[in-house]
Amino acid sequence: MSKLKQLASAVRWLDERIARDALIGPILFEQLLNVQRELGLLHDERPICPFLRPLILSRSQYTRVAHAAEQLATAFERLAHAALLDDALMNELDLTERERTMARFEPGYQKLCVTSRLDAYLNGEDFQFLEYNAESPAGIADQMQLEKVLFELPHMKEFLAGHGAHWLPRPHHALLRALLETYSEWGGHRIESAQIAIVDWDGVSTASEFEILKDYFEAEGHPTIIADPRTLEYDGQVLRAGDFRIDILYKRVIIHEFLEKFDETHPLARAYIEHKVCMANSFRTKLAHKKAGFAVLSDPTYHHLFTPAQVACIVKHIPWTRRVRAGKTTYRGVERDLLDVLVRERERLVIKPNDDYGGHGVVIGWETDAASWEKAIRLALDSSFVVQERVMVEKVRMAMFTADTLVTDEMFIDFNPFLFLNHVEGALVRLSASSLCNVSSGGGETALLVLEDF
Repeated sequence: MSKLKQLASAVRWLDERIARDALIGPILFEQLLNVQRELGLLHDERPICPFLRPLILSRSQYTRVAHAAEQLATAFERLAHAALLDDALMNELDLTERERTMARFEPGYQKLCVTSRLDAYLNGEDFQFLEYNAESPAGIADQMQLEKVLFELPHMKEFLAGHGAHWLPRPHHALLRALLETYSEWGGHRIESAQIAIVDWDGVSTASEFEILKDYFEAEGHPTIIADPRTLEYDGQVLRAGDFRIDILYKRVIIHEFLEKFDETHPLARAYIEHKVCMANSFRTKLAHKKAGFAVLSDPTYHHLFTPAQVACIVKHIPWTRRVRAGKTTYRGVERDLLDVLVRERERLVIKPNDDYGGHGVVIGWETDAASWEKAIRLALDSSFVVQERVMVEKVRMAMFTADTLVTDEMFIDFNPFLFLNHVEGALVRLSASSLCNVSSGGGETALLVLEDF
């Protein structure tokens, strides 16, 4: 039996073990929901994990995805640096004027992204990356909390006892290491006791994660505060939140939302520009964050910007993507009018905003009628959008619970490796019965388990 079949057999045993367990019912479900509330596994007030097991991958599967993600992260880094030197390339990414201005200020360290996340769909042994969250990826603390929910269940204890050679990622550890390594490179001299501010708007849906990370950072000796950018003050030497001195600003506020309200005179921006605070991620990451970066990577016209290994990875793992605009392009090796491609190939295409999150503004061609699709094209032509070709997506049968019933359903897998200074550690695993797997669009999350013997 092949390793892949052995893994499938092991997962099938676990699913059958769950299905026949008479103790899995409403009482357990209520307990699991309460534990998630206590652990902060929430999107707004909604517990995020209705599942009864993790996503289980072999070490070889995980390594293949991780290697490709690291190649692509470095490719996006090359793209960002090239765009800083080439106005025409910068125009292709379609940054706003404020975003361009802030991107040109030096962050004080070499790597483009201290923390980032590539979002992929799995399909058997194949996988495709569809988006790059290069500026403020959420979910880094979820793995350790999900383990507390799932791995104490009797069926998971039995499974792990039978598969002792397994690995559990620690993205929150990698995050703190990356922040401190970057702070040291930036010139920080309080490495062992550096003070950290987690900065985002008050009341965001991911606020519970900030509390988890705050507790972890402080347990490791780093005083931490959660602060709204509107509360920050800068005296020309030190950036503060009240009386709290900020050494490392862990920026979770989205750049375009910040720049819609403020410019380079804001205390955060001034301290960053004047090299008085180490901010991760920097304003420069917007260059890689724009979805138009996928249009550049997938267009052979720009392959000279990348190494041969990066080009090979791009060709294999990045779907055809273009900015939505009038003009000629290549599609499946043939030169065509892009608008003609949009109209005629609806069943193969997705239209996405160049810079948004949570599934906002995404129009899925094969789930949309022709009239609504034409309306979406007109909207996209008047704004900043990309079109991307459909990729094949694997579905996995997952045991999950409702308020009082155990159900098994086929779910799309959205597997999203976290990168820290361009090295992968773990992933955000989202599952949904619909094509949009975002948690903000109603999807759920589960933990990741890597089995070493397969």
